[in-house]
Amino acid sequence: MKLEILTFGNELLSGLRTNSHLAFLGEELSRRGLHLQRNVVVGDEETAIRREFLASWERAEIVVTTGGLGATSDDVTRETIARALKLDLVYDANIEKDLEAFFRGQGKEMPEIVRKLAYRPEGADLLSNRIGTTPGLWLERDGKILIMLPGRSSEMHTIFHEQVLPRLRAKDLVAEEEYVQVRTAGLEETFVFEKIQPLLDLVPGIAVASSPHAGMVDLRLRSANAELSHKQLEGVGFQIARRLGDDFVCFGHRSLEQIVCDLLLERDRTLAVAESCTGGLLASRLTDVAGASEFFLGGVVCYTNDAKIQLLGIPETLINQHGAVSAEVAVAMAGGVGESLGSDYALSVTGFAGPTGGTEENPVGTVYLGLATRDGSWTRKVHFTGERMHVRRKAATALLDWLRRTLMKNEVAQPAENLAEG
Repeated sequence: MKLEILTFGNELLSGLRTNSHLAFLGEELSRRGLHLQRNVVVGDEETAIRREFLASWERAEIVVTTGGLGATSDDVTRETIARALKLDLVYDANIEKDLEAFFRGQGKEMPEIVRKLAYRPEGADLLSNRIGTTPGLWLERDGKILIMLPGRSSEMHTIFHEQVLPRLRAKDLVAEEEYVQVRTAGLEETFVFEKIQPLLDLVPGIAVASSPHAGMVDLRLRSANAELSHKQLEGVGFQIARRLGDDFVCFGHRSLEQIVCDLLLERDRTLAVAESCTGGLLASRLTDVAGASEFFLGGVVCYTNDAKIQLLGIPETLINQHGAVSAEVAVAMAGGVGESLGSDYALSVTGFAGPTGGTEENPVGTVYLGLATRDGSWTRKVHFTGERMHVRRKAATALLDWLRRTLMKNEVAQPAENLAEG
């Protein structure tokens, strides 16, 4: 089916916010066989909204809009599209009740301006929003489907997964994923293909798309000529997984932190972290996982030498002798936080993320990783290329991947060459 997305918001055109909605919706829909033909970013101006909506409505069978459904004066999407389709806005008492209950739950009185959200185009169904105030809307008319979603990303994602996808499935408009995804870690893209290309050469008609991101590479296996079944694609995926060995992470889209979380919970083990150059990024990724409190005891961001000394008890002489960016300090950080919080496992990281800093021995991009258990402590030296944030993200990924490998093998020592550099 022809699908178009209209993304509304002056903040997108002025560069105050990136169009992450396109990336999310394009990814989620294409995974299920609905491929986007067109996306237009439109400001919060009625004439432009009407023009672009009617153009999409004429061409496409499914039109998705994001943004402009809120209660402020610049939120005019609902009213403009209703007028474009010659539909009245009708008051829905159920929406108002939900809004009042939402504000009561926060101990607040509902602002009068929010009552605007209780109106919907005639014939449109409500897509409830359990985490916010702005509901989405679903309208079927003239053999077409209009899906209107709020602009706040967290609310839009929730409504899409909980309300939109089930409706699309019920109408048999989406399929299961058209591809098999193999997620890898620890190898650069070139080396992944060096390992798996002999397998791919044996399967005529297979297409592989790769996506490197922060120390990981995703492989999507598709049938180029529609002759390979999903089961056959899965078979190739299993062969690739065997060939990759420890560098294989999972099938599908589970995050590395989710996998580490599951492994720790399965083994009833706890974790603590000590971070310098990553500045809390590792702890943030871990606590993004629901249920992290079951295994994650806490973290320490010890950015300066004084913080390392005062918070982790690292001897000042050790830092003076070896430097804050060193194997010795990485080991001491992991051991210090593990002992302080009483965790089964502890991770640490210290390095030069750039763009300044570094030495001849440890240039910018050099990172030391630490891993401590109740049986001992280990360290690794790695080097990453890229700008500051990329180095930090890759360092956090490398630590999670090291712990994943350790938990999978129930041992600590792992070959350093499994860590990608760059």
